[in-house]
Amino acid sequence: MKVLIVEDEVMIARHIENVLVNNQYTVVGIAHDSESAQEYFYSRNPELIIMDINIDGHKDGIELAAIVKEKYDIPLVFLTAHSDVDTLNRAKEVNPCAYIVKPFKENDLISSIVIGMYNYEFRKHSKKLDLEKVNGIANIPLSKKEFEVLIDIKEGLTNAQIAKKQFLSLSTIKFHSKNIYEKLDVKNRTSAIKKVTN
Repeated sequence: MKVLIVEDEVMIARHIENVLVNNQYTVVGIAHDSESAQEYFYSRNPELIIMDINIDGHKDGIELAAIVKEKYDIPLVFLTAHSDVDTLNRAKEVNPCAYIVKPFKENDLISSIVIGMYNYEFRKHSKKLDLEKVNGIANIPLSKKEFEVLIDIKEGLTNAQIAKKQFLSLSTIKFHSKNIYEKLDVKNRTSAIKKVTN
């Protein structure tokens, strides 16, 4: 598994890296501030992020985690010295896989990653769309192609990205999207996703 470490304390970051490498994980980068972290989310394609909450830069770890959740859907483990109620409440909002308080033991880190990843995969699988379920919600059943477009919408792809993926024109994707919204009796993609995943 490819892991990105976001930690501004160099010694702690190196320690985390050693623990991960010793347990057969691949570290694809170490970001020491929020700006480089955002670049690495996109360029390094991590499959897991270990994030310190109190990170150097313009954003803290929780703000970065919100970006990850919205744009990339990469599982994330918080590693922090902060365990106060306010921090925990903010952290809960971005739905991390795990929350580890420093100082930590090697076994605590690895077991938290393993259990956190299991929970992430379970949640992701349980949210998978099913055509029969969607058509049970819709006023008029979706076609197979409309359902495929709906899945791409749920994955956060733009109309242009969907068109490229489906080998269709942009106008065709817009037509399918319009039909999907009408059949689900919603106004936009956000409402459509909410309706089929609730």
